[in-house]
Amino acid sequence: MSAAYRPLTIGLLAIITCAAFEAMAVATAMPLVAKDLGGLTSYGLAFSLFLTGSLLGTVIAGSWTDIKGPRPALIVGLSLMVGGLLVAGAAGDFSILTLGRAVSGLGAGLMIVAVYVIIGQVFPSVAQPTVFGWLAAAWVLPALIGPYLSGLLAQYVSWRLVFVSVAPIVVLAVVLVWPKVKRLGAPEFPSMNPAQGRRRSVLGVFLAVGVFAAQWAAHGFAAPDGVDGPAAYLLAALLLAGVAAASLTLPRLLPKGSLRFARGLPSIVLNRGLMTLAFFGAEAFIPLMLVDVRGLDASTAGLALTGAAIGWSAGSFTQARFRFERAWLLVSGGALLTMTMTALALLASPAVPVWVLVVVWAVSGYGMGMGMSTSSVLTLKLSPSAERGRNSSSLQLSDMLGGVVGTAGAGTVYALLWDRNIGESTGVFVVIWASLAVFSMLAAVAGLRARRHETKTEDSKVGVALP
Repeated sequence: MSAAYRPLTIGLLAIITCAAFEAMAVATAMPLVAKDLGGLTSYGLAFSLFLTGSLLGTVIAGSWTDIKGPRPALIVGLSLMVGGLLVAGAAGDFSILTLGRAVSGLGAGLMIVAVYVIIGQVFPSVAQPTVFGWLAAAWVLPALIGPYLSGLLAQYVSWRLVFVSVAPIVVLAVVLVWPKVKRLGAPEFPSMNPAQGRRRSVLGVFLAVGVFAAQWAAHGFAAPDGVDGPAAYLLAALLLAGVAAASLTLPRLLPKGSLRFARGLPSIVLNRGLMTLAFFGAEAFIPLMLVDVRGLDASTAGLALTGAAIGWSAGSFTQARFRFERAWLLVSGGALLTMTMTALALLASPAVPVWVLVVVWAVSGYGMGMGMSTSSVLTLKLSPSAERGRNSSSLQLSDMLGGVVGTAGAGTVYALLWDRNIGESTGVFVVIWASLAVFSMLAAVAGLRARRHETKTEDSKVGVALP
């Protein structure tokens, strides 16, 4: 917050605050949206397709920012995010709403990589943990008022305002930060040429298409009326093709050895994906459980998300003050997430007070705050300036893919186990949370593998002077 950095810091905080409002508001309103548009069995797609779009955006932005700098990705991401919000707000069908969510996700993926590159270019490495702590704090206000306000809007006015009202705030945030980033150019020695950047973007398209095909096929198998005959064979072929496309392209977009828990940066990236898989897969269904099983209204159910966001901010500030080997925070985050997932499964009974679930989920957010901010700091620390875009893209790619797999997988389980004759069953949510606990345990293992002797690249020791 010194004079040299204050305007940029405020602008970046504004961007993250907008993203936080969008995430908290949409998650709270989605149970009412799904009921209004007849999309309960497609509920998970509204979240997973947003993350699929974000996945593609992060791959494209990684190459783009390394070659051209963060400015183009930031402004194009803004345009796509606003356009997607307006499409979702005007949707008359749940499939159109999911399309709008995918477009917004594409824009969000471009913007977040641009933000990471800006932080790596401008702020000295010693200040970066504090910067990420501030960014986590940007979730506090949206967490306190976002779920409640969006719940009131959706319940008493119109859920469409939840989407439409976010768009002008996103525009304002980018207007605030633009004067300080418009002069930030590309790295002096880019890590890839335009041809390599295009090849990486093509791989990103194949990955996104494969992920989309796989989750669409899984959703088809879970359709209310079931599938048989040629349709079943077609969906099976689509599922296998999607998994094959993702399996062939993903290893080429992540640091070498990420999928086999290689030490150092590869396991840092893997830890990020496993954490988001577990957390966001669970979080997407917490408001639905509280509304349908506990009978709460949307605004009250949103309090669970508020607790998690506050816990996330507290965890992020904790990591900024950590003075030991930072990889232990990745282990601690995975362990906390495992405990809270297990607790959710054990405490899912309607006899357990709602406030207990809110506290449990707040602890889960604390673990995420420690782990997510730490993985961001370590990735920038271990990246030469010419590779910040690519490595930040890989980190965000793992982040988004984890969210896609978590929400799409949980959505498929929900659609398959949902009892259409007697309504919701607590057991469906127990299965979802118990399954996700396995992945959070693997995140703790990846945190152990991330431990290594931390070295600083010469150009990461200092930031650059702002004009």
